Amino acid sequence: MQHLLLLHGALGSKDQFQPLVHLLEDTYQVHTFNLSGHGGQPLPGSAFTIQSFSEHVARYIQDMNIKTVNVFGYSLGGYIAMYLAQQMPDTITKVVTLATKFHWDEKTASKEVKLLDSKTIQEKVPAFAEQLQQRHAPVNWTSLLDKTKELLINLGTNNTLQLEDYTGINTPCLVLLGDRDKMVTLEETLAVYKQLPNAQLGVLPATPHAFEQVNLSLLAFMIRKFIK
Repeated sequence: MQHLLLLHGALGSKDQFQPLVHLLEDTYQVHTFNLSGHGGQPLPGSAFTIQSFSEHVARYIQDMNIKTVNVFGYSLGGYIAMYLAQQMPDTITKVVTLATKFHWDEKTASKEVKLLDSKTIQEKVPAFAEQLQQRHAPVNWTSLLDKTKELLINLGTNNTLQLEDYTGINTPCLVLLGDRDKMVTLEETLAVYKQLPNAQLGVLPATPHAFEQVNLSLLAFMIRKFIK
């Protein structure tokens, strides 16, 4: 049975994937994983980076004695999956990304960072603040927000994967985007898809950015069809 590792997005956790795990566990040996500082994992003393997240994932793969693995990454998890495919081509068999923001510059980062103001979240969407608190306890969710904002600012200054870097990722990739995603553009998704030597592109209908609003039966079908 093939291994399938699911990587969550920024401010997410592996628990969000449980409904998807149930749909895929008969086909794959499914692994879920909390990135540093997420889902109760301790916050590192150093800054969040794509490289450090990827090293954390690579250690998990090694510790589990996994020789080859398929990776599904949602949002930031998809970016990490692409970086892993670049760095570990013999280990990463296939990559599926959904709702991954590939294009970062200072203007983009500034826009996204404004959405991560803890006071605004507490005042305007207190239910989300409570969700973040419960999801990441005992980590202080406001500290996690600060680390995430720093990551995005740094990506805006120096995007870890430049567009030309994708030409060197030979791993088969399925790049997915929801047609109602207001964070990730079709243009940036197409730009990366066109650079990848061995890629497929898919658009999920009636699908916004939030993972909780994704049609998981359709997503599971597309993952299965691509990985085979």
